[in-house]
Amino acid sequence: MSLHTDLRVSLKEAMKAKDEVRLRTVRSIMTACTNELVATNRTPQEELKDEEVLAVIKRLAKQRKESIVQFEAAQRQDLADPEKAELAVLEAYLPTLMTREQILPIAEATKAELGITDKAKLGMLVGAVMKKLQGQVDGGDVKVVVESLF
Repeated sequence: MSLHTDLRVSLKEAMKAKDEVRLRTVRSIMTACTNELVATNRTPQEELKDEEVLAVIKRLAKQRKESIVQFEAAQRQDLADPEKAELAVLEAYLPTLMTREQILPIAEATKAELGITDKAKLGMLVGAVMKKLQGQVDGGDVKVVVESLF
């Protein structure tokens, strides 16, 4: 079953369970998916591929994380808490990311493969590792691991 279809099923389940946070979050995902379809000149009745749905969910999760930081900086916990609840629902649909310890050997191998010896080519190494581990890692974690190599 595709992720898009899975979201439709989750929407119905959230309605039946009267789970307002999950319902609101899944509706926002479905809306963002419809917007993505329209933006790519497709009809709203079509389905996105799993990779496209994951990209939409990642974008929504990133927005929630940024909102949480802003709300907490403004000491508005009343606004940050609903965002945190929605972020938890969004993260349930995302694949688990690799840890820094798992990234390290791949980063070391890529560094040796490219023959990078100085910190001036740090960006090139980060890009190469990100390309190898596309969708499996957080960019911030890759950056920290690569910086630790120098």
